[in-house]
Amino acid sequence: MDGVRIPDLAGRAILVTGASTGIGAALARAYAAQGAQVGIHYNRSLDAAEALCSELVLGGAVAHLIHADMTTGEGARRAVEAAAQHFGRLDGLVNNAGGMVRRVAYADATEADYDEIMDLNARSVLVACTAAIPHLKAAAAERGDAFIINTTSIAARNGGSGGAGLYGSSKGFVSTMTRGLAKELIAYGIRVNAVAPGVIATPFHERYSTKAQLDAQLVTIPAGRLGTAEDCAGAYLFLSSKALSGYVLGQVIEVNGGQLMP
Repeated sequence: MDGVRIPDLAGRAILVTGASTGIGAALARAYAAQGAQVGIHYNRSLDAAEALCSELVLGGAVAHLIHADMTTGEGARRAVEAAAQHFGRLDGLVNNAGGMVRRVAYADATEADYDEIMDLNARSVLVACTAAIPHLKAAAAERGDAFIINTTSIAARNGGSGGAGLYGSSKGFVSTMTRGLAKELIAYGIRVNAVAPGVIATPFHERYSTKAQLDAQLVTIPAGRLGTAEDCAGAYLFLSSKALSGYVLGQVIEVNGGQLMP
């Protein structure tokens, strides 16, 4: 997105959860390049988050680090409130924090597996959205627009690869919530959409996938390569801009190199 300017993002205060590495870090850089004020949320990756924030600030951006554990309702609420308090407003929320936690077959899944995976990927999105709604309503009343973008996954549609079914189920919740919330919030000028990345070469797959699993996925991708975090950024920027996507509501944009064409 180098050199592409989206005027209605400049000055907007945007919180990106899970922003220290991978897609989240690419989004923080992309929003900063558009002149937005960026809340960089992290949980465990302090060094990466600090390095990213320093990079953006040295480049002239307005960025602020926010630490919170998104697996708890308290943590999700704290992340949102910290961003709104620091910037004095909140124009956009990007729910990007999440993870597979572990690969586990449905037949072997325990209630503890369910709780951990759903808390990270589903509860965090629900709580962050509800905490953000008052701030987003205020921003939309003042400037005519605010937005939520949720990160779901190709796994929400195809069930995920081996052992990723619970993860896919949690992301299915996110996709459905996106559609329902879009209907509820558009009356207030808040647009809600989602992005569903496919197989993206980030620390996510370094943690949860073997080379053999990635090779098996690669042969199913018409583009002939795994995606990059930067490949995903344009979809988020598009959905963030009322000028570009003001009539786009409750949609899930698939970014997967043609692996899935719904």
